[in-house]
Amino acid sequence: MNILGIETSCDETACAVVRDGREVLANVVYTQIPLHQPYGGVVPEIASRAHIEKIGEVVRTALDAFAAAEPGGRIDAVAVTYGAGLSPALIVGLNAAKGLALALGVPLIGINHIEAHLHTPFLYDAAKGPAGDVPDPTAVMPALGLAISGGHTNWIDVPAYGRYEIIGQTLDDAAGEAFDKAAKLLGLGYPGGPTIDRIAKAYIAEHGLTNLIPFPKGHPREGVSALAGLPAELCVSFSGLKTALLRYVQKERPDAAETPRIVTSYQEAIVQAVAERTRTALKRRAYRALILGGGVSLNSRVRAVLAQVAAEAKVPLLMAQSKYCGDNGAMIAGLAYWRRNHVGDDALRLDVCPSLEAGME
Repeated sequence: MNILGIETSCDETACAVVRDGREVLANVVYTQIPLHQPYGGVVPEIASRAHIEKIGEVVRTALDAFAAAEPGGRIDAVAVTYGAGLSPALIVGLNAAKGLALALGVPLIGINHIEAHLHTPFLYDAAKGPAGDVPDPTAVMPALGLAISGGHTNWIDVPAYGRYEIIGQTLDDAAGEAFDKAAKLLGLGYPGGPTIDRIAKAYIAEHGLTNLIPFPKGHPREGVSALAGLPAELCVSFSGLKTALLRYVQKERPDAAETPRIVTSYQEAIVQAVAERTRTALKRRAYRALILGGGVSLNSRVRAVLAQVAAEAKVPLLMAQSKYCGDNGAMIAGLAYWRRNHVGDDALRLDVCPSLEAGME
C-alpha cells in the first residue's frame, strides 16, 4: 500500500510516499529556517505564507520521485497532519491533502503529528533496504515513547502499536523551545539547538562535565493544577531554567569566553531532567523498547545519555535516521498504515486541531 503523506505543522513543507508503512519511496522537505532567522523563532503568518507558496512544488517533486522509484505505481491513500501545530500552517497542508485525495479518488487519513514522531525509527529508504537495527514496530510493544522537539516534550505509553497515552510532559516550554530561547538570549542565532549542541560537545571534549553552573532541572511540585492529573515525577518545567539563565547573565555579565561553559551547563540541565523522567517512566511497567522521536533527538548529548538510561533498563533505544528526526512527510505516511485517526468522509470533514495530544482523536 502506497500512502502519500503531507506535513505542514510548523516551518517545514513536507511530502513523502511510503510503502506498507516503512519503506520510503520519496521524501521531500522544504525548510523555512532562513525565513524565520531574523526573528529568532517561527512566525506563524510567515510560515503559512511559505507553505502556500511551496506546497504544490513539494508535492509534485515527491510524486515525480515516487514515479521514478516505482514506475506504474499508484497512490492508495493520502495522509495529512491535522494537529498538533500552528493553526495557519496546518490549514495549508490539510486543505492541500483534501484536494489531492479528491483529485486522485483515494481515501484521506488524518494523522496526529506527535504520534507520527514515534514512528520515525521504523522508516527506511527503499533504495537501501531495511538495516538490521530497524525492527518491525509491532514486535517491540509495549514501549515507552519520548517525543522531544521544538513544540513537544511528552512521555508516552504505547501498550500496542497505534495506541498512545501521555503519562508525562512539559508543563510549559518544550525542550527544543528552551534551547532556542537560550540561544536567542546568548546571541547564538536561530535555530539554537544545533549550535548549543556543537558548542557543548566541544566543551565536554576538552573539560568534561566539571565546573558546570548548577541550573535547575525543572521539578514541578506535586498537586499543582498544571499537572492536569499527571504524576509530578514524570513531568518537567523549563520556565524556571530559562529564568535562571537570564538572571545569571544579568548578574554575572559573562564575556564571550564563558559562553561554552554556560551553554554546556544549560544543556546538561535539560538533558538530565529528560533522562531522570525517562528513567522513572521505564520503571512503571515491563517495556520492551524506548522509542525516541522528534527534532531534539538529533542532539548528541540527548542520544548519549538516553542510551545509558535504556541500557540501565535493559531495553533497546530506537532512534530514527537523522533526516527523519525533524518534521517530515514520511512519518505521516508511515504511521497512517497502522494508525488512522480519521479516514474517508470523516477525514474530509476534519478541521485543524492545534492543541491535539497523543492518544486524542
